[in-house]
Amino acid sequence: MTTATETATPAADTDTRVIGLVSAAHFVSHYYILVLPPLFLFVRADFDVSYTELGIAIAAFNILSALLQTPAGFLVDRIGARSVLVGGLALGAAALASATLTSSYLVFVAMFALAGAGNAVYHPADYALLSARVSARRMSNAYSVHIFSGFIGTAVAPATLLVFAEAFGWRGAFVIAALLGFAVAAAIVLFGAPLGGREVHVTGAQKYRSGADWRILLSLPVLLNFAVFLLIATFNAAVQNYSVVALEAMRGISLATATTALSAFLLMSAFAVLAGGFLSARTERQHVVAMGGFAGSAIAILTVALVDVGGTVIIGLMGLSGFFLGLLMPARDLIVRAVTPAGAFGKVFGFVTTAFNVAGIVAPPIFGWMMDQSNPRAILITAGIAGLLAIPTVMMTVVCRARSKAAN
Repeated sequence: MTTATETATPAADTDTRVIGLVSAAHFVSHYYILVLPPLFLFVRADFDVSYTELGIAIAAFNILSALLQTPAGFLVDRIGARSVLVGGLALGAAALASATLTSSYLVFVAMFALAGAGNAVYHPADYALLSARVSARRMSNAYSVHIFSGFIGTAVAPATLLVFAEAFGWRGAFVIAALLGFAVAAAIVLFGAPLGGREVHVTGAQKYRSGADWRILLSLPVLLNFAVFLLIATFNAAVQNYSVVALEAMRGISLATATTALSAFLLMSAFAVLAGGFLSARTERQHVVAMGGFAGSAIAILTVALVDVGGTVIIGLMGLSGFFLGLLMPARDLIVRAVTPAGAFGKVFGFVTTAFNVAGIVAPPIFGWMMDQSNPRAILITAGIAGLLAIPTVMMTVVCRARSKAAN
């Protein structure tokens, strides 16, 4: 398989504009993912529904996003990422705005399904734009800022949505969130000239037939990267969703301490992403960065699970785990880019990031069952094992890439 190559070296100001606009869209993506949970109480009271019924709305969002993400990648490669990204932003924003106009629970769920369809475009469009429009020497920093912006969107969503809901009701909060999406879409239309057109002009040895698209996705290097993303998502599903209740149950620490431990994990992850961008920019051995990050993060979590330590040490270990996990993120994306043929960024990134949705659907019920079986330790052990399994998986991608280059 031919590796992706840079077709041009954009000026620094063009790089900055591309990274800024794409990262703003990624911020919106993560903000929209969390738009409903902080407002459960408001929405539940308004529609007179159960938490289970509200969970169905979130499930509809995730299922549509999972089903459409790879097709969105094909669309990105066919018509260009900017148009698809603007369409996704507008669709998500319109869905949230429309949800405020109904008094029907079923229509509300349908609007969340549409928001999930809008969410499907972000990863394939974002990564296609960054991979093809940012100069090679700034690529790792571009990936790190992109990931960081998503983390910030996740971090600020709960607090800001609650503030908006207290002032304007949940419908007002949804409208403000919708305006955010429309604003970023408008910015990309008005200032996103460097994002326009197809992401790459493929010539010579880089050409591939459209009929080979699925063979690209089912090639071993791409499948291995899908597995890496699945393991990361499983790790995060365990730590982010269940570490607080697990730590309370197995260590007897207070809710405040357990929550602080999770906050340490999340904050360290976010800022370590930026450090990971600088680190990856200074080495071509991205697999070493990734494997080291997985090892450090997994060992820290396994120590929390298996060693009887106090609350302060747990907070430190959780922060350390988050740091190593954030550090490897830009390297993870660069590894995917390295095995992607020119002109296939959208479909490949769309496919491998579908692993996030798969894990988001499958993993939580399994971890919930572990809690119901009074085995919270198993949740953190599973996270640690997922991190350790990612190490040989990354190494296998390197071997496959080397064999592919030798064959060509």
